[in-house]
Amino acid sequence: MTRPANHYSLVADIGGTNTRVALAERTRLLTDTVTRYANTDYAGLESVLRVFIEDQKVDCKAACVALAGPVKDGRGSMTNLDWELDEATLARATKAETARLLNDLQAQGHALGSLADGAVTRLVAAHDSDPDPNATKLVIGVGTGFNIAPVFETRWGRHVPPSESGHANLPLRSEAELRLAQSFETAHGFPAVEDMMSGRGLERVYAWLGREAGDPREARAAQIMAGFEDRSDPRAREAAEMFVRMLGTVAGNLSLIHLPFGGVFFSGGVARAFAKHFATLGFADAFRDKGRFAGFMGNFEVSVIEDDYAALTGCANYLAARI
Repeated sequence: MTRPANHYSLVADIGGTNTRVALAERTRLLTDTVTRYANTDYAGLESVLRVFIEDQKVDCKAACVALAGPVKDGRGSMTNLDWELDEATLARATKAETARLLNDLQAQGHALGSLADGAVTRLVAAHDSDPDPNATKLVIGVGTGFNIAPVFETRWGRHVPPSESGHANLPLRSEAELRLAQSFETAHGFPAVEDMMSGRGLERVYAWLGREAGDPREARAAQIMAGFEDRSDPRAREAAEMFVRMLGTVAGNLSLIHLPFGGVFFSGGVARAFAKHFATLGFADAFRDKGRFAGFMGNFEVSVIEDDYAALTGCANYLAARI
């Protein structure tokens, strides 16, 4: 069908493997238009968007794309994809009057408060069972990579600054964690948070446990999760517990830095896979293990975003606030 001219916004979320594109009517994501494209089938984002626009027969008034990588001065670089991205190209491909690039965690931050009922699941309760919706929030993405986005409510509207926190040094709290960190080489000579707190990080933990036990074995992240959940692989349980407790330490550190009294929100495939196991794997204990500030950590509620389209909703919200 041919859609009304300049009535819709185009929103997209670029991952390392797939790009999802959809239309939005102000803040409302039109879920029936969400289309997934395999990145290997296209030379770049411009090709993807032109196919989508032709299929939808739409003339967009605005466009916003979320990408897994840093964005600066209207240009973005993907961590795991060799595509050139900039707002000028986005405007040319979509013929939109307004074109913006966001980091994918920024987009997740802009989605908070607009997700459907049931899209957010509480994992760890706070002392205050009803957090202030205007207080600072923190989104933590754990998937192929790791990153965060603080969310600030200001008199001028919501502000979600970008971050590349996944590349900060990994905090180590025990001799075992130090041996784990020293067991693999990195380009920087030190382990970054993303080197461990990601799908490939879980695989590294599993492989290291095997070497420590004199029984070296490797497995993919999905196999490790399956072996843990069906209890067929004791090492998978050990890897899952070490991974989640280290994640609790990292999330606790970030919470002390940003003070998200409005809540901590996990996103990403790895976070969603582990979320239902946080209670049994010791996440809350590790999250709150901050010495004399252990009680203070109870101020922060922890939840997980279950909505796989949250970044698209965030892009729609971002555009609606600026048009």
